[in-house]
Amino acid sequence: MTPPLLRVVEREARVFSRLWRGSVFSSLLAPLLFLGAMGVGLGGLVDERNADVAGVTYLEFVAPGLLVASVMQATAGGSLWPVLGGFKWLRTYHGVVATPVPPSALYGGLITWLSIRAAISATAFLLVAAVLGAIPSWEGVAALPVAMLCAAAFAAPFAAFTATQDTDVTFPLVIRIVVMPLFLFSGTFFPTSQLPDGLRPLIVLSPLYHAAELARAATTGHLGWGSLGHAAVLAGCLAAGAWWGRRTFTRRLST
Repeated sequence: MTPPLLRVVEREARVFSRLWRGSVFSSLLAPLLFLGAMGVGLGGLVDERNADVAGVTYLEFVAPGLLVASVMQATAGGSLWPVLGGFKWLRTYHGVVATPVPPSALYGGLITWLSIRAAISATAFLLVAAVLGAIPSWEGVAALPVAMLCAAAFAAPFAAFTATQDTDVTFPLVIRIVVMPLFLFSGTFFPTSQLPDGLRPLIVLSPLYHAAELARAATTGHLGWGSLGHAAVLAGCLAAGAWWGRRTFTRRLST
């Protein structure tokens, strides 16, 4: 018998197979346009004036950062409005838990699917980045599980938060004060050493910073024991979000 969690993943995959065209721009084309504009365009100017950025070319520096940043943005969108739709507007989640699928399996299946979807986008991104010369090491394939872990680390708390909401009025605020600042200041476009002294200690609080450092270590062939610390932070975010999410989903769907 197929576990309930995998049933949820199968359902999400079937829906995605019909609607994937609507997400191509946000999940794939937009990150690739960023890579071309920032990595190749701006990177050409940067490389003319500096020998390297953190020991690599600017294209090699920015590509893994854009990879995980795009995963974060896509996952945030997929964990907010669609999840609230399942609770309130379409009420599909109520139909799901009317079957032998419990709320905790529904939640776990959603997080698993969002991680799989991140891997699909990340694969295409990495292939194009490799063609452009942005992936100098074969260890870059390890950026795929990093992208999945990054997606899960954000999806878990965001979906848990969504289960506590009755309207989407707070969602634009989450994007503006959480997602966008992380996108801009977590080492995606420039080394965090360039931040003001007062902000540098705070950067360790950003899950995206740890994802970017881990992905960059993979694509440049510098994975080591230090990478375990970044992975542990992401795993901690996932664990904390999962603890919260199982409870909020169960509470929301049991009333």
